[in-house]
Amino acid sequence: MNKVAFVTGASRGIGRETALAFARAGFDLAISARSVEEGERHTHGLSNPDGTPLPGSLNGTAEAIRALGRKALVVPMDLLDSASVLAASKAVFAEYGRVDVLINNAIYQGSDLNAAFMALDPTTLERVFQGYVMTPFLLTRAVVDGMLEQGGGVVINVTSGAGESDPPVAAGKGGWGYAYGAGKAVVSRLSGILSVELGEQGIRAYTLNPGVVTTDALRATIGDKGVIALRAGSAPPEVPAAVMLWLATDPAAVDHQRKTIHCQPFAREHAIVQW
Repeated sequence: MNKVAFVTGASRGIGRETALAFARAGFDLAISARSVEEGERHTHGLSNPDGTPLPGSLNGTAEAIRALGRKALVVPMDLLDSASVLAASKAVFAEYGRVDVLINNAIYQGSDLNAAFMALDPTTLERVFQGYVMTPFLLTRAVVDGMLEQGGGVVINVTSGAGESDPPVAAGKGGWGYAYGAGKAVVSRLSGILSVELGEQGIRAYTLNPGVVTTDALRATIGDKGVIALRAGSAPPEVPAAVMLWLATDPAAVDHQRKTIHCQPFAREHAIVQW
């Protein structure tokens, strides 16, 4: 039986490249996001500066996975809808009977996420709670329950420096806002709890900070000129994808739990990527 990786937020960016990296390594995939077809629009979703939807879709990622000779299960999932989250977990286990790796990569990315503190609407924080606290809790608990029955598994939670440090400048001037920082701070605490409580039962869990990654979402946020300005301190999404595959499959990865892994220097230090 082939191993199975479940990657959330796999319609584009880091999630898509991670799904493809696992497919190349011989995993079958379950992939989730809101955008099933190319060009879909969603409430609280990012868009290009001209108003068009960001490129990418679950079906596009699934097609690329199948071209690599692996199975791909498309599972629509909305982070702001608990019922869809629990249904996604059930669908994956119904199809494959197991999940060996869960990657919590999807995030709520509404345009209000980095509002300045005094302009922050309480409804934004309610969405952040749902997308960054409740959804990862519900999905991870449901998947880990199955992992415990099968004898173990790996959980990788994608965080951000925003959850672990103060912004360099104010929101609106290039820094992050309270809502995003608070949401990612919650993500940063999940893996350590899993490792401490369930490590002896075969659960390995990691917290990964990808750093600045040149994705379509980043371009939509700061523009092409901003991406060019960041180039010396950024990486393509293939880099965090390669690091997550290493964490899930290399025996040496067991020593890197219960701390935040800073993806780009980590990739160089461990010769995970060659560029």
